[in-house]
Amino acid sequence: MPTQDIIEKYKDAIIQIATQTGTGTGFYVKEFDLIVTNNHVVDNAAEVTIQGKVFPKLLSRVWYTDRKHDLAFLQPPAGAVLADVQLGRYEEMKDGDEIVAIGHPYGLNYTVTLGVISKVDRIRDGLKYIQIDAAINPGNSGGPLVNEKGEIIGVNSFIIRGGDNLGFALPVDYLRIALQLYKPNRGSASTRCSSCDFLVTEANIDSGKYCPSCGTEVILPEMPEKETEPTGVARTIETVLKSLGKDIKLARNGPNNWEVEEGSARIKITYNHENFFVTGDAFLCQMPNDPTRIMPLYKFLLEENYKLNGLVISCSGQNIVLSCILYDQDMTPENGKEQFEKLFRKADEYDDLLKQEYGCLDRLVEK
Repeated sequence: MPTQDIIEKYKDAIIQIATQTGTGTGFYVKEFDLIVTNNHVVDNAAEVTIQGKVFPKLLSRVWYTDRKHDLAFLQPPAGAVLADVQLGRYEEMKDGDEIVAIGHPYGLNYTVTLGVISKVDRIRDGLKYIQIDAAINPGNSGGPLVNEKGEIIGVNSFIIRGGDNLGFALPVDYLRIALQLYKPNRGSASTRCSSCDFLVTEANIDSGKYCPSCGTEVILPEMPEKETEPTGVARTIETVLKSLGKDIKLARNGPNNWEVEEGSARIKITYNHENFFVTGDAFLCQMPNDPTRIMPLYKFLLEENYKLNGLVISCSGQNIVLSCILYDQDMTPENGKEQFEKLFRKADEYDDLLKQEYGCLDRLVEK
């Protein structure tokens, strides 16, 4: 199957996943009606945010975890029509076969890399892995490894840091076994014992934390009675966002990053703990195509910057961005709310005004 056809086939099956601690990739398997990803992507969370091309960002329940094979299964979005992709046959793969890796490295949506299988059965920690030379990076974890037929033959799992395109995918046979094992318990929290491979469920767990087969301590992906809250500046940021009516769980976009919508503007909030400041960047519209409107636009932006107290409006390439900055030691729930409330309000106002008065264009949105 041509690479372009593979990309087209998978675009509605690839899922972006975010937790408080990071981001990763998942993919939908229609046969089992589950989203597959890596266990290390969900990072002990019982609930994560997911987003795909055919549905907006929403919360998803983690139903199955498997530390040994680094697998996790998530609840798919209700009502969304996701692509039907097929699981392939690992035993048919050979060294040198061409493959496609799909994922969200560093949060860059729907990135596709090509390569070949360097070794089809590399052994690490007692398991077989497919060694590939396709470039995969943090954020690719949990994405599908696809063969020339457009079938999933592995789950991209890890890289060797410092190596030159040394990537490893868990073979599809392990995934198929895990899916079949969990299928009768779909919709209930389960985990696979890393010692004996027994499926531990809410119904059979021993004393609430031990595998009933071998006694190994295990952790079910259960919703906590009280959600773990961040500390320090991150907690202050989330307190501010809550006071402004934002859904914190949906706003989280990895460690020290949040993203919210205000009207037609998209706002990214970042805590740079190394340099001790918090930034809010509202991405508005884009520069107009009409060259006669550029100078009047620049004049307006410069004049507005004299009026704005604590905010800066600027051009970054073709993008017009409204920004604010707060030093972490000076940020309180009170002044943070005041500053971000102003940022959100002015972002929505400017976005509409610039398009109406200066012919600015809608910002580009990745699809």
